[in-house]
Amino acid sequence: MTTAPPTPGLRALVDGATRVLAEAGVGSPRVDATALAAHALGLDRLDLVLAPPVPDGFAERYAVLVDRRRRREPLQHIVGSTTFRWLTLHVEPGVFVPRPETEVVAQVAVDEAARLVATGAAPVVVDLCCGAGGLGLAVATEVPGSRVAAVDASPAAVALTRRNATDAGADVRVELGDVRDPALLADLAGSVDVLVSNPPYIPPDAEPVDPEVRDHDPDLALYGGGADGLDVPRAVVAAALRLLRPGGLLVMEHAEVQDAAARDVAHATGGFVDVSSRPDLTGRPRMLVARRGVAGGAADVPTGTSGTVLDGQPDVGDSPS
Repeated sequence: MTTAPPTPGLRALVDGATRVLAEAGVGSPRVDATALAAHALGLDRLDLVLAPPVPDGFAERYAVLVDRRRRREPLQHIVGSTTFRWLTLHVEPGVFVPRPETEVVAQVAVDEAARLVATGAAPVVVDLCCGAGGLGLAVATEVPGSRVAAVDASPAAVALTRRNATDAGADVRVELGDVRDPALLADLAGSVDVLVSNPPYIPPDAEPVDPEVRDHDPDLALYGGGADGLDVPRAVVAAALRLLRPGGLLVMEHAEVQDAAARDVAHATGGFVDVSSRPDLTGRPRMLVARRGVAGGAADVPTGTSGTVLDGQPDVGDSPS
């Protein structure tokens, strides 16, 4: 009488999954294999040093998840969430998956909002092209006292940002809108302290290499329009010109090859000073930072108030039902 071979232990299964994912070209096979095992076990995280016993049916469930990842379905779509700074965000197909490099963009916005709060102000912060809401929610949760509005042209992104805001306990105004609309957030014109954005910016002839991005992120969140991919970023800069108060800060992500062009866009408006490019985690120039100037070109950076008195205007924290 023959007996079935014993079920491999959890570490052996993760080791095998790591090899499968590595052969498929997955960039972080061990991390992904471990995350998938945790998800199959119903755990937030998994410590393989103290690996639990393998429950019945686990190997089969795990194999299905590993095969999905082997086919380059994004890990975030499989497990349904991702981390962004201190947040855990729900992620869904059809909405852009937040990336670690964008956390640096969030830091600039967080620092500026925190600086204003330290002066006694209640800064108004706008996140344009918000996607899953990472940038705006980072400010809302890390800088108590800030008032945040988030906008996206995708109904799915708006719904997901609202869900993430609710789960984060953040009172954020979330709206459906096109950044190219000159009436967008008209009630906030000239009163915004920080405008932060990770807009679509990929040129039409620069198809993403990674299948996770190319085949799963929506085109609306990837391609910026125009021959250089900067049509939507230009609209973000134009919106910033209209929405920011004098001295307000624009922070916008872009591709590393677009740094000079993005600075030119800001300079061409005649409305920004202190225009610069800043690096991402790898040292590549990946964001435009500029201050809204005043007549004569000098930036008016307050030390005691943020210029965000909105008497008679809708509260930024009120999200429409």
